[in-house]
Amino acid sequence: MDKELQSQEYHEELNELMKRRREELDHLRTAGVNPYPYEFQRNSSAKEILANFKDDAPQWVVAVAGRIMSMRRMGKASFCHVLDMTGRIQVYLKKDDLGEPYDHFKLLDIGDIIGVEGYVFRTKTGEISIHAQRYVLLSKSLRPLPVVKEKVDEQGNKVTFDPFSDKELRYRQRYVDLIVNPAVRETFIKRTSILRSMRKFLDEKNFLEVETPALQPMYGGASARPFETHHNALDIPLYLRIADELYLKRLIVGGFDGVYEISKDFRNEGMDRTHNPEFTMMELYVAYQDYQWMMELVEQMIHSIAVALNDGPKVKLGENEIDFTPPWKRMTMFGSIEHYTGKKLRGMNESDLRAVAKEFHIDLDPKIGTGKIIDEIFSVKVQPHLIQPTFIMDYPVELSPLAKKHRTEEGLVERFEGFVNGQEICNAFSELNDPLDQRARFEEQVKLRERGDDEAQTMDDDFLRALEYGMPPTAGLGIGVDRLVMLLTQQEHIRDVIFFPQMRPEK
Repeated sequence: MDKELQSQEYHEELNELMKRRREELDHLRTAGVNPYPYEFQRNSSAKEILANFKDDAPQWVVAVAGRIMSMRRMGKASFCHVLDMTGRIQVYLKKDDLGEPYDHFKLLDIGDIIGVEGYVFRTKTGEISIHAQRYVLLSKSLRPLPVVKEKVDEQGNKVTFDPFSDKELRYRQRYVDLIVNPAVRETFIKRTSILRSMRKFLDEKNFLEVETPALQPMYGGASARPFETHHNALDIPLYLRIADELYLKRLIVGGFDGVYEISKDFRNEGMDRTHNPEFTMMELYVAYQDYQWMMELVEQMIHSIAVALNDGPKVKLGENEIDFTPPWKRMTMFGSIEHYTGKKLRGMNESDLRAVAKEFHIDLDPKIGTGKIIDEIFSVKVQPHLIQPTFIMDYPVELSPLAKKHRTEEGLVERFEGFVNGQEICNAFSELNDPLDQRARFEEQVKLRERGDDEAQTMDDDFLRALEYGMPPTAGLGIGVDRLVMLLTQQEHIRDVIFFPQMRPEK
């Protein structure tokens, strides 16, 4: 059957179902039932009841509320399953117990939200259930939930209708996705647990959680294109932050020894499996430490988060079992490229680097400089091999305008990135605190912008002024929270760990 015809039939059926539900709503109101009351007092959850019920215990009276997910009407008795945030539980309804409200049950549908008071028992088939002594409609659902349906077409073929197998539709209507796909809800509960464990780890080390501006007069702290807006009262352009870095380092200048922020950042760039224009970052800055110290902290933190979430340091991702147990593997950037390609890029000029990229069939933007060329080669030829947790260290100075020059290696900076399962999850520096060196780095970035690199960083005179007052030696870290959640919850796309990812407008 033609897909367009299938879609038309589905929407015609949907319209009929919605019409019937509105008629049921009118009947309920005529019968004196308020389909949208104000409150219902609960004292139990499905999970609690299923975990704690004992057959030989005294009668247990409970009050639960949730969404009807299945119904079986059998004359003077009926069964339904109710879904709350913790799971499903069966409810048994009997006309002799409920009286007139039982007659209204025939006007209820899958998707309606009800409250139930009754006692817990085990049915003859062994299922723990609630024997309803009272139920109340809490919200009449006017739009049917998507459920798998089957029809036989004119040729005798079985046609399956499952509108919520469409990933894009699920992302757009996350509220429905959460109802019909329990595993999705579990992923987001785990996301909250990951953030809670991260905060706990940092708070126990006495780092101060802070907030910095999301609207900034000067964006910086990363190489990215910003979203721009206009403030009418001040009549100035403002930018959504692309990173928290420069404001957090101002706080280190101000005398705080360790600050962190978990925040939304925004970058006006492409979208793919690991990029969404709005994303969550955790940035941490600690005075009197360097990037070697920060590597050990990252190992400890992510290991502790994994253990708290999964009762162990290992996570299965496809065919790979990822082990977050410290210490993680360490490789330099140039060393890793030589290891996986046989090419020694250290000391090559731009022309030679472009020749190597061409040999590897890597297309390059003519506007980018040597640092980004090296990074492109690394991304294509090395990054896919970094499955187990690995720190890549010591980047070219051109790539890292905010990192401190390497103490022993000319032309490099003290920077590392953490990679797991072929993707970057964190970035860290020994932070540059020499205001004169920082000004010179910004000036080089300005030249790259003039050359056409619209992701190069801008000159931030106020940040330079802050550095001129003196910033102690500092280690800085940024962790992509969404990517970390992807890894720890075995999700393949960033949209699967963001409640409401950015989408194209609906047609």
